Amino acid sequence: MRLWNALENHIPAAVRLRHELHRMPEVSGEESRTRDAVAAALPEAMRASRTEVAETGAVLRLGGPGRAVGIRGELDALPVTETTGVEWQSQVPGVMHACGHDVHLAALVALAHAVAEAGAPVPLLAVLQPREETYPSGAEDIMASGVLGAQECAAMIGAHLQPTLARDVVACVPGGVNAAADEFVIEVTGSPGHAAYPHLAEDPVLATAQVVVALQTVVSRRVDPMRAAVLGVSSIEAGTAANVIPGTARVSGTLRALDTETRALLRRQLEEVAVGVAAAHGCRAQVTVTSGEPVLENHPELAALAGRELAARGFEISDTLRSLGADDFSFYGAQAPSLMMFVGTGAAAGLHTADFLPGDDDVRRVAQAMAAGYLAAAEMLREG
Repeated sequence: MRLWNALENHIPAAVRLRHELHRMPEVSGEESRTRDAVAAALPEAMRASRTEVAETGAVLRLGGPGRAVGIRGELDALPVTETTGVEWQSQVPGVMHACGHDVHLAALVALAHAVAEAGAPVPLLAVLQPREETYPSGAEDIMASGVLGAQECAAMIGAHLQPTLARDVVACVPGGVNAAADEFVIEVTGSPGHAAYPHLAEDPVLATAQVVVALQTVVSRRVDPMRAAVLGVSSIEAGTAANVIPGTARVSGTLRALDTETRALLRRQLEEVAVGVAAAHGCRAQVTVTSGEPVLENHPELAALAGRELAARGFEISDTLRSLGADDFSFYGAQAPSLMMFVGTGAAAGLHTADFLPGDDDVRRVAQAMAAGYLAAAEMLREG
């Protein structure tokens, strides 16, 4: 109870910090000013422990030695021009906190102050992570740095606003909740020619069109219908003139799956279909896959314990929300048990849109979700 009371005391300052961060957003890879502003707002006891990581990120510790619980806050904004019109809207042209990261960071600061005031049942790590929105992943780089291992991070907690959930609903779902996500490029090579003499050329545009259509059968005919998956082509590039058959065509897209077996199947089928269909049209296909985030797996015990804490605070708990969206928070699960919660917001607009504007009261809700995750992890560590 003491932690919850202390948390409420620090919400007004966290809201002011949220406005400050929202005014001055920074895109992925350029978040040093955001990192410094958040670090400066954390309790003084944490600042001396600051370890910079992943170029523009940092990890700060509260509490003594021993196993710790990490709380992730994402630093980056998006290349979006804000249209909300609020007094504290972005002052940086073409950049906006359109995914709620400003709210997450402010909530993390409020929680850190509450833990410092109420006393830490276990040490807390504020993980200020860059590059959540782009590759290379900031979470992956933090993992590779070894800093979490050195800090004895024994559990990782995250909370993300979700406008598809109603206000005062929090999803604490065990198992896979976000998809593994890979990007692919297919380059189809034929032989160029005059459009009036198609029989003298090997047309990569036609071959590519057939590849795109054939790829739509992978999920419907090769993936178990009880497993979620997406294989989507999002861009096509070919040719520069109406009367010229080009020598190459190029498509790119995404592979998404909620389990590792389906992820591997999608990769195999992508290669087989692209190469085989292109060959049937006298062309060659080269497939390049860029590995992205793994499946985000929530630890069942953490999900149950955090859900119990939040239910006691009056939240409605959802245990069904899953998404083929991706979040590089999934990399932390390789280090320690992890939990990503989704916090309902009254924001009318969707994530990554120019008018996405969570209310200031969402700072409190996200902070409460983070607190529930922290207490759940502390309980699990004490029992373990």
